[in-house]
Amino acid sequence: MDQLIEFFKTIMTPEKVINWGGLTALIAIVFAETGLLIGFFLPGDSLLLTAGLLVSQDIFKVNILTLNISLILAAIIGDTVGYWFGRKTGPKIFAKEDSRFFKKKYLLKAQEFYERHGGKAIIYARFVPFARTFAPILAGVGNMNYTKFVTYNIVGGIVWVVSMTLLGYFFGKIPIVKDNFEKVVILVIILSVMPIVIGYFKERKRNKLEGK
Repeated sequence: MDQLIEFFKTIMTPEKVINWGGLTALIAIVFAETGLLIGFFLPGDSLLLTAGLLVSQDIFKVNILTLNISLILAAIIGDTVGYWFGRKTGPKIFAKEDSRFFKKKYLLKAQEFYERHGGKAIIYARFVPFARTFAPILAGVGNMNYTKFVTYNIVGGIVWVVSMTLLGYFFGKIPIVKDNFEKVVILVIILSVMPIVIGYFKERKRNKLEGK
């Protein structure tokens, strides 16, 4: 059990993930977060930003182009797997019970997000932690036209990965960042999880108002 806890602590810390598993771990996590039900809790945004930062400092020995191509493919394939999972399971997925690795409330929130934005939710969801896991599944459940889905999937995968990694990469080239690198990594992680924290407190406030 202690080893399992330590493993989850590692995968939730971007710098540790990269030091532990390198590019292979990055590919696996990006794929899992976009293609598997259990991936909703993984730190996608902070992972991509930190990877770009570490490449800029030559700490992570991977070419920035190789990094982007690998992770774009992982993101696109992940969403594709999610789509076909949703297509095969259909509405039955909404009957699935909560478990340690699945929370129905996130699926329902993603459904609201998907209904609000339509097909473009596949692109927008890349930047929303729980939505990027469930949006492609919901697209499959709703039988979105596959050609349309593929277009949104490719555009979303490219925009998400490239924007995050290059933001970290060019940010890391700024002299003051180089001189305070460890503090910057911590700041990046804090900023990337802020939307989750804010969303949590908003949800608590809404539940209180509704008397739940």
